[in-house]
Amino acid sequence: MKALFITLLCLAGSLHASDLQISTFQVDATPPLGSSLCNGGVKPAQEIVTPLTARGVVLLGAGKPIVLCAIDWVGIANESHDAFRAALAAAADTPVERVSVHTLHQHDAPGSDLATEALLAEHGLAGVFSNPEFDREVMKRLAAAVKPSLAKAQKFTHIGLGSGKVEGVASNRRILGANGRVALMRLSSSKSAEAQTSPEGTIDPLVRLISFWDGDKPVVALTYYATHPQSYYGQGFVNWDFVGGARELREKALPGVACVHFDGAGGNVAAGKYNDGGVDKRPLLAQRLANGMKLAWESQKKKPITAEDVQWAVKPVTLPVRDTLVEADLMAKLKDTTQKQAERIRAARDLNFLQRTRGGHQIPLSCLTLGQAKVLHMPGELFVEYQLAAQQMRPDDFIAMAAYGDYGPGYIGTEIAYGQGGYETGIVSRVGPQVEKVLMDGMRKLLSTAP
Repeated sequence: MKALFITLLCLAGSLHASDLQISTFQVDATPPLGSSLCNGGVKPAQEIVTPLTARGVVLLGAGKPIVLCAIDWVGIANESHDAFRAALAAAADTPVERVSVHTLHQHDAPGSDLATEALLAEHGLAGVFSNPEFDREVMKRLAAAVKPSLAKAQKFTHIGLGSGKVEGVASNRRILGANGRVALMRLSSSKSAEAQTSPEGTIDPLVRLISFWDGDKPVVALTYYATHPQSYYGQGFVNWDFVGGARELREKALPGVACVHFDGAGGNVAAGKYNDGGVDKRPLLAQRLANGMKLAWESQKKKPITAEDVQWAVKPVTLPVRDTLVEADLMAKLKDTTQKQAERIRAARDLNFLQRTRGGHQIPLSCLTLGQAKVLHMPGELFVEYQLAAQQMRPDDFIAMAAYGDYGPGYIGTEIAYGQGGYETGIVSRVGPQVEKVLMDGMRKLLSTAP
């Protein structure tokens, strides 16, 4: 009888140990006044309109912890992306390969790339690109928040999967002419009649939701939607823009539920068809996105989940550097004090990515499986075609995507886009057209390993 009692105790302990849990964390990521915003591309921070946050979740009970983090910044690139992931990994006591960090890409927000900042400082441009001391402070805040959150983790027994159509927000930025090349760039805001009357073009109109439940109690809501998040920006007024506004509306509607939003593959998608840049458009766009999030919540179907249903897979890839990036030319431009500051900053960013990639650095793609749901975590300002392609690879499953991971490559277009011109692939992308095959193969590999 005693032996049976001990056996039952061990079995109960084993069952308890296998329970899935989720912890949440959130810290302030609002930069000090005077800090550079949008990688030096707009006026420095002059006023705080809304705070910026770094928030996320830690999944426990399916092997080593899995950490997902979303930050209200324009981008976190190269060595900074590595450093943020390392800080979170150490705090959660997990391998760095099981940590994914993304930004929401608001432009009235800072960016981080420690090596580029150091390179600029060597050439008399310290602080015009970023605020490295504050970057490190936010890493410390995140680590300090993650560690105690684990002790407060909540059990989850079910996940909910839903989607909702977002009306009047997203439109493709690239309007092609009869010759198949970009005839009009429809950016985040436009007063152009042609931009406003042209079709939406290629977008993913759905916001996707993954929620975590302890029985009948909702605990966490993760949402994914592909678009640039700008309404108006550039005057030094720090804010989380309309995606943060939508997230806040849903938090108020779901008290006690932690809401974490991720930007999907929105590199060539923005609100330009529906946004003329007026100050009234920010709350309007926020409400429209929140309406889609609400539809996703109301449409969700709950399913039980066990530790066996949760998997994490990683596929490191080497991205092809664009052949227009020539090291000697970039260094000459960086050193040339007669060049515009913006050109020298871009040269430093290009040079850092070029040297880092040629030095053997690979960028990790990853996939989180939650039963029938798969979430791909991707780098850069990824074109929406990648998100749509991933869904077609597993048409019977629930596929979500978080882009804006490692921001080092900048825009990542499709192969055909590099011959179409336009701002993203015609001017600023740091990778070449071969990138499509690399990423499609990587996504296919990750999705094929999922059950």
